[in-house]
Amino acid sequence: MTDVATEAEGTGLVFHPMDQFIVKPLFGEGPVMWYTPTNATLWMLIAVLCVVALFVLGTRGRAVIPSRLQSVAEVFYGFIYKMVEDVTGHDGVKYFPWIMTLFLFIFFSNMLALIPMSFSPTSQIAVTAVLGFGVFFAVTIIGFVKNGTHFLGLFWMKDAPLFLRPIIAVIEVISYFVRPVSHSIRLAGNITAGHAVLKVFAAFAGIALIAPASILAITAIYALEVLVAVIQAYVFTILTCVYLKDALHPAH
Repeated sequence: MTDVATEAEGTGLVFHPMDQFIVKPLFGEGPVMWYTPTNATLWMLIAVLCVVALFVLGTRGRAVIPSRLQSVAEVFYGFIYKMVEDVTGHDGVKYFPWIMTLFLFIFFSNMLALIPMSFSPTSQIAVTAVLGFGVFFAVTIIGFVKNGTHFLGLFWMKDAPLFLRPIIAVIEVISYFVRPVSHSIRLAGNITAGHAVLKVFAAFAGIALIAPASILAITAIYALEVLVAVIQAYVFTILTCVYLKDALHPAH
């Protein structure tokens, strides 16, 4: 990612708000290869371990009166299950584990990235593109496997006037293939923007004259970023449910 340097005129203050998104090897120096352990892979692993800790260790007792950790796990489970059932219908419930996994990975990746000195995997377009295109290919395959060529009915609006149907079909096809791009860029863009703004205000906190205002701004933006972290996980998940609904019930 392009290194952006910002200098506060007259103060000598120089900071690089985009440096926090640079993928670096965990051990030593040198180029990052596909097999190189990096800060990105480390924090993705930590996110996975958090999911395991919550749903495996936290619920291992399966108590009738749940512990705090089990209660949190049950809230996540009930919330996502209800979303999947409401959006996709009863047919989509069988895909609940997949959608639940997506939500939890994005949620914990976003939340862990708010820890000082951490790294945000979901700020990397390579990560969000794998998630977005993974959803795209999965729902497309599901659509053809379940409906055969009838899946193409998703692009043909029977209720529209006949002369408009080809035009609408072209628009629908274009919008369908744009889905994975918007799905992945939305998540990465929102996370990147929020963290960059935090870094900018954090740098200005070193100037005594404006430090109080900068600290107040950091507090407000940090609270907003917590909300964004949750909302972006929710938005990615509910869009996945909408796309899955189209694959299961393609007819307009």
